[in-house]
Amino acid sequence: MTKYVGILTAGGDSPGLNAAIRAVGRAAQGVHGMHVIGFRDGFRGLMQNRTMRLEGPTLSGILTRGGTIPGTSRDKPHRMAVGGQELDMTEVMVDTYNSHHLDALVCLGGGGTQRSAYRLAQKGLNIVTLPKTIDNDVAATDVCFGFDTALGVATSALDRLHSTAHSHHRIIVVEIMGHNAGWLALGAGIAGGADVIVIPEIAYDVSKIAEAILRRSRGGKHFSIVAVSEGAAPKDADEQDGADDACYEAGSSMSAELRRLTGGSTLRLARQLEERTGLESRVTILGHVQRGGAPSAGDRLLATRLGTACATLIDEGTYGVMVAARGEGTEPVPLAEVAGRRRTVPLDHSWIESARAVGTNLGD
Repeated sequence: MTKYVGILTAGGDSPGLNAAIRAVGRAAQGVHGMHVIGFRDGFRGLMQNRTMRLEGPTLSGILTRGGTIPGTSRDKPHRMAVGGQELDMTEVMVDTYNSHHLDALVCLGGGGTQRSAYRLAQKGLNIVTLPKTIDNDVAATDVCFGFDTALGVATSALDRLHSTAHSHHRIIVVEIMGHNAGWLALGAGIAGGADVIVIPEIAYDVSKIAEAILRRSRGGKHFSIVAVSEGAAPKDADEQDGADDACYEAGSSMSAELRRLTGGSTLRLARQLEERTGLESRVTILGHVQRGGAPSAGDRLLATRLGTACATLIDEGTYGVMVAARGEGTEPVPLAEVAGRRRTVPLDHSWIESARAVGTNLGD
């Protein structure tokens, strides 16, 4: 009996989404004889019943493309903006699913998407998810597609900033994405030779960072690269937040909007290091440039591996799971074990041990 499958992407865009869509679509159709449609703009498209065909011509040539061809959004099924109100549209999505006689819905996304997909699974829909995020923080999988590409972009940025830091004898503070997990900043910091790496899992002490930079200066190295995860916080975070306005006195060149967007923490850290070391500091916020562009070979391989495994699980009737990467293979993990959890960097992780061993300061 022919199965009918829907696919959507939700949350932030990420390299490898199109590669995963292509893998699910081609394997589902070519190997298992299924019919596949896509829903535009994430869960909002599912709610509004906006679809697109995901067949041969549509899936051709998208392996190397960044972004996501169906589009995406951050809408949540149970809290969706409709007509100026925030409404629970879960039942409407269930009706859309049933109107297309779907046998399964594939949701590609990060932690928020996993939670939303789990809600739909609890309503009786046959759900299979794939872990996507540059933050690499989805629980129960070895790695998420999108991470490898973003890691390369952030590392390349650190490589380029070394020459400016060295030429001008500056401290360059680089803010790297990651939300409340330090995988991206830690990995890029090690690969890019950062002198200091600050991640959410380790509360930092500004004085310890300043001391490390001054030691470098006394040793003849009059520049430093500080890689900061966007979710990092100082040990005295509450006091720092209260002193934020005082830190940025009237006349500061940093706009209030920019301070709001960055939480002020990275800019504040740069200013504190400048004051404590006497070295000029500059801030670079990589932002969404880390999300864009063609996926790396590693992400294309991972997305293809997870996508084809997804099609096999649907053919076998295995639902309510996320397709997790396990070594060189895959494993279906119940969504109940994924939703609401975050994968952060363990303090005994080999990356942390390696960073310390080569003399990288971790802010503590």
